[in-house]
Amino acid sequence: MSAWRRLHVVVWKAPGLLASRRVTEQLTWPRGHLALCQSLSTGRPLRNDFIKDLEAQLAAMRKKAADALPGSSWSPFEINPNLPPERADIVIVGGGVIGWSIAYWLKEKERVPKGVKVIVVEKDPTYSKASTVLSVGGIRQQFSLPENIQLSLASAQFMRNINVHLGVLNEDPVDLQFNHSGYLFLASEDVAHIMEENYKTQSSLGAKVSLLSPAQLKEKFPWVNTDDVALASYGLENEGWFDPWTLLNAFKRKAISMGVIQCFGEVTDFKYTVNVLKSPDGEFLGCRRIKSVKVQMPNSLEYQPVQCAIVVNAAGAFSAKLTEMLGIGSGPKGSISDIPLPVEPRKRFVYVVHCPDGPGLDSPMLIDYSGIYFRREGLGGNYIAGASPVEAEEPDTSNLEVDHQFFEDKVWPSLAHRVPAFENLKVTGAWAGYYDYNTLDQNGIIGVHPLITNMYFATGFSGHGLQHSPAVGRAVAELILDGNFTTLDLQEFGFTRILDKEPMLERNIV
Repeated sequence: MSAWRRLHVVVWKAPGLLASRRVTEQLTWPRGHLALCQSLSTGRPLRNDFIKDLEAQLAAMRKKAADALPGSSWSPFEINPNLPPERADIVIVGGGVIGWSIAYWLKEKERVPKGVKVIVVEKDPTYSKASTVLSVGGIRQQFSLPENIQLSLASAQFMRNINVHLGVLNEDPVDLQFNHSGYLFLASEDVAHIMEENYKTQSSLGAKVSLLSPAQLKEKFPWVNTDDVALASYGLENEGWFDPWTLLNAFKRKAISMGVIQCFGEVTDFKYTVNVLKSPDGEFLGCRRIKSVKVQMPNSLEYQPVQCAIVVNAAGAFSAKLTEMLGIGSGPKGSISDIPLPVEPRKRFVYVVHCPDGPGLDSPMLIDYSGIYFRREGLGGNYIAGASPVEAEEPDTSNLEVDHQFFEDKVWPSLAHRVPAFENLKVTGAWAGYYDYNTLDQNGIIGVHPLITNMYFATGFSGHGLQHSPAVGRAVAELILDGNFTTLDLQEFGFTRILDKEPMLERNIV
């Protein structure tokens, strides 16, 4: 029997917009039992797809027409997703550890969940010039002022329980890499009495500190040259150093998880009103109230005005720029508005050195009365060291370049005198960072400026900001939400001493 092949075609008109065609092809092969049937249908599925596409296009046209109506959010320009929101309750200027600590405590203390809308504005997205991450990372209780001792004690307690405060669900626990080696202060005969008085104050407030004679010092730390040391003070608890970057990120991570909004940009202007009042002395005072903050986006002409009720100035070394925008420091001669915020950047150098025969794992952070300091950095004979220059030799702050000659002339001789093994050290690295230096008394400024009714300050810590950040953040949040300090009384750090030009100085041995 010869092979045969049959082709059957059926064509009909389908209701609707499309014509459909069905093709059926059947093949039968000789002496075989296999039949192959192929069917191709272009009817109802294509019609359904067409209807869906048409409906989607009509919906898009309706939305576009609605967006073009007055009052809609439509704009012919692309919206930058990094812009901050147009409104907030509190804008914190400065995304260092102080700013993020304040943000965290504001959310921690808010009475209603999501009741306070907080934005943190940081101008350096890379944090490459941030004082927090360029610091040495130390914490100590060995101060003379009770307020500083209490800030250190409270902050150390916070760090001991950091995961209770800053732990985030389903995230890795915080590890500050805290080294509990303590601080060791050395005093000469001329300043030993100051060390003794400070010790009494520290002990009365609960700080664990021990005084050591030269013989006791030599026994405990044989590598120290004690020839010109009259007395030493050694911290036994809650002193040492930790990783600044980890603490900053822990505050930031927790605050963001609680609803704080992060924004990278620079505050370049304020809109504010002025209410003229007459003081008891007969002076007319222009009291400012900030209405909005202008945030300029990085490397862009874009900016966003942010309406807010409260501004927190935590801008560190550059916090005085914000007050200058509000006319503080440029008022009539002799008036309150003529007094500038006494905070300016001061550059400090940190040198990394290697000395295989240097002090071992028990080495504390040593502060010599000559002004030099050093501490161990990891293992393998590595250390970091530095010193603060005298007032007349303050380095240029227009950049963060390191002066290596400063180490040769000012740091190394005193370092080698105190630890003879350092005669053979080698400098392996260095960096520079800024202090937010309070030129009046080198202590923090916490509170409200009398002429800026809704700007709260947390600045001017002069090298103490990192170690005090947990307690300072809580204090500022109390001041904003409760109206006064409720945990630690920090009124002495307010603006009264600045207006009266009465410095609140630490009695240090350096």
